[in-house]
Amino acid sequence: MVRGGVNDPDPRESYAGAQGSGGPMDGGGDVWRERAVRDAVLAGDGAAWRAWYDDHFPRLAAYVAWRSGGLPDLADDVLQETWLTAVRRLRAFDPARGPFFAWLCGIAANVARSAVRTRRRLRYRSRPLDGVPDPPAGSPDPVTVEKAERVAAALAALPEHYEAVLRAKYLDRHTVDEIAAARGVSPEAVGSLLSRARQAFREVYETNHE
Repeated sequence: MVRGGVNDPDPRESYAGAQGSGGPMDGGGDVWRERAVRDAVLAGDGAAWRAWYDDHFPRLAAYVAWRSGGLPDLADDVLQETWLTAVRRLRAFDPARGPFFAWLCGIAANVARSAVRTRRRLRYRSRPLDGVPDPPAGSPDPVTVEKAERVAAALAALPEHYEAVLRAKYLDRHTVDEIAAARGVSPEAVGSLLSRARQAFREVYETNHE
């Protein structure tokens, strides 16, 4: 179920950070195609929406799992809220500014950021004063959950360009040369960016204790 504490994000925020290793759409045919699909969906074409949804669901689910630190319950909530927000805000999607997938990722990033903050705040407030009781049988290991939440919180705290290059490398599995070619920069520049991004992630992760 979607958590009621997740705020409704504004998908009009920059598409650039959700592009991963790629950039904005530069093919006029793609822009027109996505505009036509958007208009068909807004006109009530259920088949168009189902096809669009099916085309993007696997990649979006993988992205959400990445932003959720691999926590299945958090990822499920974020994914559901992302699609609900996309439906509510579909008129705001402008294919000329970037592809539908990037727009979805922008929504998901905001939902994940809010959900992680809410989750950690509630868990901190409910923490017992006299030690931590043994978890119920079959429940996730609390230490593993805590580490995963710290990963999600660290990703949420990173600047967009750091998160994007880390995602391109470790989620999308692109090589440094592939990332460089997609961005139009040198491999050395990407290597330097990755180094700074990894350092920033480590710093946030290590200091992200409650």
